[in-house]
Amino acid sequence: MPSRHFGTVIAVVVTLGWLVIGGLAHSFPGRLGEVETDNFQTFLPASAESQQAENGSRDITGANTTPAVVVYERSSGVTADDQQQAMSDLTRFGQVQWVVGPLAPPVQSQDGQALLLVVPIDNAVGQAENDVIDQLRAITGGDQDGLTIEVTGPAALRGDLITVLAGVGGELLVVTLGAVLVVLLIIYRSPVLWALPLIAAGLSYVLATVFVYWLADADVIKLSGESRGILTVLVFGAGTDYALLLIARYREELTRRARPVDAMKVAWRGAAPAIVASGSTVILGLLALLLSVLSSTRSLGPVSAIGIACTLLVMLTFLPALLVLGGRRVFWPRIPRPEQRAATTGSHRFWIPVARLIRRRDRLVWVTAAIGLGVAAIGVTQLGKQAINQDDLLFSGNRSAVSGQRLLDQHYPGGTGSPAIIVTNAETVDQVTAAARQVSGITSVAPVTAAGGASTTAPEPGAAPKVVNGRAQLNATMSDAPDGDSAEQTLRRLRTAVHAVPGSDSVVGGFTATNVDTANAADRDQQVIFPVVLVVILLCLAVLLRALLAPMLLVLTVVLSYTATVGICVLIFRYLLNIPKVDPEFLLFAFVFLVALGVDYNVFLMSRVRQESERLGTRRGVLSALTVTGGVITSAGFVLAATFAALTVLPVRILVELGIALPIGLLIDTIVVRSLLVPALAHDVGRRIWWPSRLERSGGGPPGTD
Repeated sequence: MPSRHFGTVIAVVVTLGWLVIGGLAHSFPGRLGEVETDNFQTFLPASAESQQAENGSRDITGANTTPAVVVYERSSGVTADDQQQAMSDLTRFGQVQWVVGPLAPPVQSQDGQALLLVVPIDNAVGQAENDVIDQLRAITGGDQDGLTIEVTGPAALRGDLITVLAGVGGELLVVTLGAVLVVLLIIYRSPVLWALPLIAAGLSYVLATVFVYWLADADVIKLSGESRGILTVLVFGAGTDYALLLIARYREELTRRARPVDAMKVAWRGAAPAIVASGSTVILGLLALLLSVLSSTRSLGPVSAIGIACTLLVMLTFLPALLVLGGRRVFWPRIPRPEQRAATTGSHRFWIPVARLIRRRDRLVWVTAAIGLGVAAIGVTQLGKQAINQDDLLFSGNRSAVSGQRLLDQHYPGGTGSPAIIVTNAETVDQVTAAARQVSGITSVAPVTAAGGASTTAPEPGAAPKVVNGRAQLNATMSDAPDGDSAEQTLRRLRTAVHAVPGSDSVVGGFTATNVDTANAADRDQQVIFPVVLVVILLCLAVLLRALLAPMLLVLTVVLSYTATVGICVLIFRYLLNIPKVDPEFLLFAFVFLVALGVDYNVFLMSRVRQESERLGTRRGVLSALTVTGGVITSAGFVLAATFAALTVLPVRILVELGIALPIGLLIDTIVVRSLLVPALAHDVGRRIWWPSRLERSGGGPPGTD
């Protein structure tokens, strides 16, 4: 075989091989729902107090349940027919699979306008919980003749969340593809070229879902709806970024070489090290999430890392093969040819003035940029977090779980139907009951009795508590909604009070306790993971740049960028979207992704700066690298920002918050940090930025350069 055809044959073999793999694995994206787990209580470690209480409750009641609450409301006052319907529905509820009985009779509100039924649902139901909630709603038949009927409570909220997250795969994928397509058409202005990065990114996503499915099916990781959504946008965003860098280098080489195969060889050798270094840094940063005590956060690390690893593999093999087979024609109508080499500087016209500004006013540029980011970071002082109201978990006020909770709040004490669960030693039940009743915010305390089963109310006043293995359960109803700040404070006071009863060994669980423990775990994760991510990234940059000062300065810039992003987002959330608090996991997710991906662009820039510095000297190398990489890195930043913005289409609190924060942070990194702050700072520091490497001592470039 002639050597000139060997590269083409290799490209054909690689392309066909990947297409076969894609064909075999095409069904896995649709199968992720089979292994998805959105039972939020299972995300906490077994050592969490709420989980200890849930385990104790399961031993006593025979089931680990979460309550659904059915509310019947008639503003003119409930009638005998309304009460009869509630009793009829109660009987039918008890026949639904996964409903744990016996069920307590309806409870009428003090104003006489509402009836309440508590329907405990076994937590073993898993992803089918939304089906159970749908069955309960079908039994009630919905509103009728002035009677409003809603199914709400923690179980209904969770069921609605599961229903929403079930749409993550299809809806989010379509929006993500649309966002990437629009940006690629703007960048390339070609009817052909845009398709190649999308095809390669799609294959990367399919490959990633294979490994994620296998690991989740083997119970090695827990896949949540949030993780699945982030995986989608991360693979398409990062994949398109890597594609842009490779294609830009390939196009540059096509103006120097006659044969596309030769151009790709040189382009691959030039771009692959930076792409691999960038991807590896992101992977290691994401794997730091394995240190989380929340299984949902812990699994997000390997899920996302698998996505990046598969993207690296496909983009450095399949995409080059597609480009070689497409030849120059894929760039039509702006086909690069060797005779056009002199004209390529036209694409850098925007960045040449920026480089000149930095050359003349480097210190003024980086100081101004740093001050601007610092001012933006002031918004962090208004940050609020911890428990999120049930109404806020879903950005969709017409869902029954949300509107039903509002009805419940109007007619009953806020914690009705979702009590705090106290599991204590049987001999101290009276003392613990007395201590709990003294807690401000607790309206009633009742034991679970043998006749009551898993019900949240005792069927007979004064009935003896059910005792199993020397332990008994008390249900404490709070005056405030179980998912707000007031309930959280009440829960903390309740724990303090019952823990103080000698010999009780009391533990407190329930919906509010789970929220509190999740928020505490998120705080702990931030304290542990933040420094680990920074150290990992610092070490990766030190290896890549063979220096210490440059990595330290780069890490400081991305931390400043992250803080400014959070400050801006807090103001947007509070004053534009009326969201006074962020999800407990928001800060951690935003930090890991913004720091890891923000370093991405600095890797692309500074790896080129080092190459240029060895040839031209550091200061000239900075300006040359900024001019050459400015367009492609900025394009990459806009692509990744657009893909993460797609998360806002899903009405789930944490995804909407990330869908706002990540694009803002990525644009700050792209436009301010990478374009102005980092190059101006590096230019001002000069060759000392490479301390303590050989380049810092020699200076690089011709004699006399810095």
